[in-house]
Amino acid sequence: MNLSDLPARPGPRPATTGSAPHEQLDQNAPADLQERLLDHALSLPGVRRGRSGVSVPGAVAFYLDEPPRTPQLPDLFGGEWGHIHPAYDGSLHLNVPTPVAEGLIELGWAEYHYVVTQGWAPPIVIMLYGPRDETELDVAKAVVETAYTAAGGALHDHHDQALTALHLSTFGNPA
Repeated sequence: MNLSDLPARPGPRPATTGSAPHEQLDQNAPADLQERLLDHALSLPGVRRGRSGVSVPGAVAFYLDEPPRTPQLPDLFGGEWGHIHPAYDGSLHLNVPTPVAEGLIELGWAEYHYVVTQGWAPPIVIMLYGPRDETELDVAKAVVETAYTAAGGALHDHHDQALTALHLSTFGNPA
């Protein structure tokens, strides 16, 4: 999926908090879509589920202990490249390349995490809004794959299928 081909997210942006904890307040993802997105993230090669070191209790963090490639982004949170919030929220915080973050924000899929807006982190940390339907789930999966590959993750899944990470098509295949 090319970032340039990504459609705008339908409707207005959801309401979110502007401080810690940074949460999505409405337009929340149905629980089954949240579970499927979590399962997808945890199915990526080498991903370990863990407790988030920076999020609310109940968030599930994603770690890549032995990246098979050189990470494209700095490790800001002790190996945690993203997490999904508990079911009452359903949004995710992910680290993605700045041009991807900018594109997702422009198209209404995401916003910068408040640590970015406060100048405490580089413009790579986003809140990806929880998916409300199957189409949005596909976009969310691609964004998760983007964060995963940017953290040094594999370029293919366990079945040797190429991942649909947005930055791969936007910035060329990293080695």
